[in-house]
Amino acid sequence: MNAKHLILILVLALTPQAFAQGFAGLGSDADGFAQPSRNTRFTFPQDHGPHTDFRIEWWYITANLTGPDGTDYGIQWTLFRSALTPDGQAIWLGHAALTTPTDHFVAERLARGGIGQAGVTAQPFEAWIDDWQMSGIDGGTLKARGFNFAYALTLNSTTPFVPQGDSGYSVKSASGQASHYYSQPFYTVTGTLDLPDGPIKVTGQAWLDREWSSQPLAEDQSGWDWFSLHLDDGAKLMGFRLRADSGDYTSANWIEPDGTPHPLPPGALQLEPLQTTIVNNREIPTTWRLRLPAHAFDVTVTAINPQSWMATSVPYWEGPVRATGSHPGRGYLEMTGYD
Repeated sequence: MNAKHLILILVLALTPQAFAQGFAGLGSDADGFAQPSRNTRFTFPQDHGPHTDFRIEWWYITANLTGPDGTDYGIQWTLFRSALTPDGQAIWLGHAALTTPTDHFVAERLARGGIGQAGVTAQPFEAWIDDWQMSGIDGGTLKARGFNFAYALTLNSTTPFVPQGDSGYSVKSASGQASHYYSQPFYTVTGTLDLPDGPIKVTGQAWLDREWSSQPLAEDQSGWDWFSLHLDDGAKLMGFRLRADSGDYTSANWIEPDGTPHPLPPGALQLEPLQTTIVNNREIPTTWRLRLPAHAFDVTVTAINPQSWMATSVPYWEGPVRATGSHPGRGYLEMTGYD
C-alpha cells in the first residue's frame, strides 16, 4: 500500500455518508472493535502505547510558549492511529502546527502501519511518524518540521497523569458514547522555534491528551469545541461541547495545582460564543465566554491568531488562546465541524 492508496482510503472514509455519522465518521458503527469500559483503570506504562483492539486513538500535545520579547506562540503535535479492520491493519496520520500572532504554519504526514514509518512504543516511550518524534513521556523531547517552520522542545513534569471523566472513562453523549482519556497538563517547556525570520528561544507550558475509543461520537454529533486552559493560579481546566441537532453535550474537569481532578457533571460548563471571524470562508467563533458557577469561574477566551486554520485532510480550527476575567491564563482551543 503506497501513499496514494492511503490517501484514497482516507478520502473514502470521509465521504458525506461518513460525516453524517458524527464528525469525520467518529459516530459510525464499530462492530468487531473493542469498546471502552467504565471498569477499566489505567496501567502505566502500558497505556502510553497503542491499543490495537480499538479503532481510533491519538497522542496529542499543545504548548503555549513565550519568546524573549514576550510574544505568544503556540505549537501542536499530534499522532493518530486509525484501524482499517479489527485485525490490526491501520494507518497513521500526523499533524504539526506552529502559531504566531500573525502566522499559522501547518504540516501533515501520512503513513501505513507495520513498516516502521510510524508507530508508538510504551517503554521506553517513543511516538513518531517519519522524522517527527516525541521521545519520553514524563520528560523528553518533541520535534517536527514543515514548510517554513520547525520546532525542537524539551518537556518535563513530575505531576501524575490526570484521568478525565470517571476515572478515565470520558462520556461524550447522552446516549453513552465514550472514550478512555487521560492528560498530562503540567509539562514545563524549553526549546527553539525555527521561523522564516530565524530561530527563537521559548519557554512555556504544554498539555498532553491521550485518548482511545472505537465510536467516540453519537451519529448526530457534527463537531466539538474543546478547551484546555493553564490558569495563572496553577489550576487547569479541560472542557468541551459536542454539538448535535438533538442538543449539545458538555463536559469539564477542574484540575487542582497538585493534579487532583474534580470532574463536573454534564451541563456544568456553560459556553457562549461572543465573536466570530471569517476563516477559510467559514464563520468560526474565535472569542468565547466560559462559566463554571461551582468554581466562581467566568472568563473570556480569545484567540491569539483567529486565522489558525488546520488545512489538513480533515480540516479544523486549532490555536492558542488567552483567558481574561475571574481566572486569567492561557491555553488552546480546538473546533471541528464548522462547514
